[in-house]
Amino acid sequence: MTASKPGGPGARPGERGDLLDPRCPARQLLDRIGTKWTSLAVKTLAEEAPHELRFAELRRRVPGISQKMLSVTLQSLVRDGLVARRVEPTVPPAVHYRLTALGLSLEEPLSALRAWAETHMPEIDRSNRLADESPSGQ
Repeated sequence: MTASKPGGPGARPGERGDLLDPRCPARQLLDRIGTKWTSLAVKTLAEEAPHELRFAELRRRVPGISQKMLSVTLQSLVRDGLVARRVEPTVPPAVHYRLTALGLSLEEPLSALRAWAETHMPEIDRSNRLADESPSGQ
């Protein structure tokens, strides 16, 4: 088995983490950002970078997200240091969000994943249709 953290105890130089190990950095990251709402929020904030978006505007730009889910998603992103939150002391408070440098660095790999999906989803959809049409379902 490979080490869960490159450079950790027993790891060889350049060795990658073991996705099956819950301590693996890649697995931990996927647990945090692997939802569609997280990737959509990051994409929307990246389009606006380096500027901020208010909560209501962000919600308008992410189709289908509820106020509660956006709030939970943004709290998680702020906690992880990917998004910065700024509150103006007005009545009601105006809350602004922007990607941090760390959050902005996530846009490139997410963009690569979107490009992969655009290229390969027709194949995946075709495979699903064939599976659905087969008598055994497999």
